Amino acid sequence: MARAFCLDHGLLQQDAFPLDAASLSGEVSRFDRACAAVARELDDSIERVSRQLGEEEAAIFRAHRQLLRDPTLSTRVKTAILERKIDAAAALREIVQDYDKLFGQIADPYLQERMADLRDVIGRILTQLNREQLPAHLNPNEPVILVAEEILPSQALTFDRHLVAGIVTETGGATGHAAILARALGIPAVSGLRGLMREVHTGDLIAVDGREGHVYLNPGPEVEAAYRKLQREYTDFAGKLIENRDLPPITADGIRLELLANVNGPADAATAGSAGATGVGLYRTEYLFLTHPSVPDEEEQLAAYRAVIEAAPNQQVTIRTLDLGGDKHVPYLGHRNEANPFMGFRSIRLSSAYPEFFQTQLRAILRAGRYGNVSLLFPMISTLEEVQRLKKIVDRTRLALQRAGTPFAEEMPLGIMLEVPAAALCIEAILEEVDFISIGSNDLIQYLMAADRDNPHVAHLCEPFSPALMQLLNRVIRACNEHGKPVTLCGEMAGWPRCFLPLFGMGLRRLSMSPAFVPSIKEVVRHTTLEMAQAVAQRVLTMHTVGEIRGYLTRKVREAWPHVSLLDMSH
Repeated sequence: MARAFCLDHGLLQQDAFPLDAASLSGEVSRFDRACAAVARELDDSIERVSRQLGEEEAAIFRAHRQLLRDPTLSTRVKTAILERKIDAAAALREIVQDYDKLFGQIADPYLQERMADLRDVIGRILTQLNREQLPAHLNPNEPVILVAEEILPSQALTFDRHLVAGIVTETGGATGHAAILARALGIPAVSGLRGLMREVHTGDLIAVDGREGHVYLNPGPEVEAAYRKLQREYTDFAGKLIENRDLPPITADGIRLELLANVNGPADAATAGSAGATGVGLYRTEYLFLTHPSVPDEEEQLAAYRAVIEAAPNQQVTIRTLDLGGDKHVPYLGHRNEANPFMGFRSIRLSSAYPEFFQTQLRAILRAGRYGNVSLLFPMISTLEEVQRLKKIVDRTRLALQRAGTPFAEEMPLGIMLEVPAAALCIEAILEEVDFISIGSNDLIQYLMAADRDNPHVAHLCEPFSPALMQLLNRVIRACNEHGKPVTLCGEMAGWPRCFLPLFGMGLRRLSMSPAFVPSIKEVVRHTTLEMAQAVAQRVLTMHTVGEIRGYLTRKVREAWPHVSLLDMSH
């Protein structure tokens, strides 16, 4: 329950504030400082990207640098400050609106790209300006609910759980990357509410229930009282579960499981230990690149990976190579207009197209492996040939490090992220080439159902209770166990109590989830028996509809662990 704070296309939507005569020169200086900071960022990006990827890839930053130098932009902003006495951010937003109107009716792709470049540059300047102003808008004593058309993963990474009480967006789905990051921070999020921005205004009271997917705008006193009571119950029970942090994840009949955490950086890795995880099952390295002002070099990557390893429980970390594309982009690798970006030039396909860039990351991971129990994970594998080709690249990278006398982890397990149905259907052949499997259920579901999980028109098809998904998971888990290869489920399903029973019954013994969900899943594990889980799995595998499976598992969870159902986020 909190007041709304509306974001407009990534640029803060707020009223201009008038300036008095004494503040005008200070506002001009503040604008100049912001532009100078952006110039330094862009110059650094040009140098790094040119060196690591080539001049062509650095061209976008050169174009942005030229826009920043354009005296027209600076003159318009300073004129608005000095003559109309409005702040720099308001002047910049006016410029975007004017150009939007000018280019809005023009279909020329070149001009559309230039408009995107202008928005990017102005967005960078606003970010610098907002670094000084944001605390005044997001008061630590009064958290807000962010309301937006969409939240990008790179934006979600900057959120502070003490300032952001919830997130509501027009686009996206429950397993979109921004929603995943929000849950990792313990921030409830609801996505896919079309028309939201027309209805909500900054300052409106909102109740957000990320568990059920409900949002109430300006709720009446009865609804507000009911949700505040539910909020207290949730907080109390979640607090009690933290007490099981040091208890082993062993079932009531003595079977030990491994509960791991999905992390984006060292802070998440430390949180994983506090929550009771035994290691990091998925380190998403792309967020280092998304938040870096340019492109991190080998030494910066090594330092970042080492920091995660040293902060992780038992120094156990599975490091995934870059999973960019889809809804996660860095400008130096291009932003292609693809009809189906999630099935296009992304992830391992994108990395493989830039061999020197990719090998820089591999070198950093191999070197970081000396500081803990580290495994290397390749995302979005579709074919056996891809696996074989990647193994050769790793071998060449190892040989280069060896010849240079650079210390590295010579024995590092190699695995694949199983997200593409084609790989699942060829699992036996792939298992001959890898040391372990990690199941990325979020992408696996959307590829299996041919439904974009961030598209509100079809996101409802991306159901973790899909009979087809259950059959496929059963096949993969069984094959891995028969070949003696570890298998971990790393998608959002891993943190949902209703999904635990059938997965455990199918033979899954390793789950990796947002750190916030480790305590509730551990509670479930400790009150489960294998006999119970196998009976549930066998029953689920005979069902033919999502409704049957969801209803059945909902009843089983409420019967077995009535309080834990309060924390089940699988809606």
